[in-house]
Amino acid sequence: MLYAFFDRNGRLDDAAIGRQIEAGIAAGVDGIAILGLASEAAKLSVDERHHLLEVTAKTVGGRVPIAVTVVGQTVDEQIDFAAAAKAQDAAWIIAQPPLGGNLNEAELIAFFGRVADGVALPLAIQNAPAFMTQSLSSAGLVRLAQRYQNISIVKWEGPAVHIPSMIAETEGRLVVFNGRGGLELPDNIRAGCAGIIPAIETIDLQVRIYQLIKLGTPEAEKEAEKIYAEILPLMVFLMQSIDVLLCYGKRLAARRLGFAEVYDRDPYLMPSAAGMSAMGRYARGLEPF
Repeated sequence: MLYAFFDRNGRLDDAAIGRQIEAGIAAGVDGIAILGLASEAAKLSVDERHHLLEVTAKTVGGRVPIAVTVVGQTVDEQIDFAAAAKAQDAAWIIAQPPLGGNLNEAELIAFFGRVADGVALPLAIQNAPAFMTQSLSSAGLVRLAQRYQNISIVKWEGPAVHIPSMIAETEGRLVVFNGRGGLELPDNIRAGCAGIIPAIETIDLQVRIYQLIKLGTPEAEKEAEKIYAEILPLMVFLMQSIDVLLCYGKRLAARRLGFAEVYDRDPYLMPSAAGMSAMGRYARGLEPF
């Protein structure tokens, strides 16, 4: 998932978008995702979201699939942006609950269903009860998957221990990706996740962990757990909240990508001396991309 870096004038930084993409592809990622929580999509105007989509598609140039989160308060807003994503050759889209909404489960199911009716791509539902005010139960996800053929993926943001039961309860209808910055990465894959959608700051190591776990040999598993243990304190630090991730994860990504400065967009968490010191300790040994 790309961060939305801004320049000193508050505009999206196209060079930073491109640098993240190149670093991810060089690390061996299987795809690029945009406009999720790490991309601060709710802080971007509609024009800025289109700009980020267009720059990403042009830079990726078909080398890996692109997953695009559609953000909006209404069904029509989400359908319109999904059409724009399809025009830019997105492989699949991720639907979030409506911005500022307060829907019950039945209303949220109806909202996502109307989005699915208007979308001509595979559709993921983002279910992030720890980070978003609205989410669905497994039963709600099952109902959506049963009714709408293109709803075939869930972007889950939660503990790995819940994934096997969620897969069972959704009758294997949904491909599961987890987020949470890569927390529990080995156990997510063992639990049945197709993959993880983290941000860029430790993507080289997370790709390596994923590849080793997928090999499935005792030697590969041991090496994966060793790498995971080395970066786990950093991931725990960064995933205290989305605000912490955007503050310190983005700054760590900038450090590894070679950016001299990070410019934040309101509202944001101001980095502290203590926080920067902790980030430096936890990230000790990480080389530039």
